[in-house]
Formats: sequence, structure tokens, C-alpha cells
Amino acid sequence: MQRSITGFHRDEEQHWVAVLECGHFQHVRHNPPWQERYWVTTEDGRGSRLGHRLACRKCDAGAPPDTV
Repeated sequence: MQRSITGFHRDEEQHWVAVLECGHFQHVRHNPPWQERYWVTTEDGRGSRLGHRLACRKCDAGAPPDTV
């Protein structure tokens, strides 16, 4: 199910995590060459992705919202 990004935070290992409109969290790592997400490395880049939709596998599975 596609859900919009509403914000970002870092996890305990300082990796960026997208907060989705459904309340689920999803890692958005920049880990070349496997994951090219250069936009996550800057505040402007992350801001440009607010509203962008990601596939939420947790919604597909019927999981409850995540908590910090």
C-alpha cells in the first residue's frame, strides 16, 4: 500500500527513518552502490521528499503503528 512521507527521524544507529502517514516507520538509507538515496543526506533533500509515497509493507501486513 502506498503511503506518504510526513517526516523523518534517526534510529539508534543514526540511520534515517521515514515516518509515513499511516504511523509506520521505514528506513531510507543511502548505502551505495546498493541503495542510492543521496537526498537523505541533507535537510533540503529530506524536505523535498515530504509527501512522496513509499510502499508500506507493514500496512499490507495489517501491523499496528510504530512507536519511537
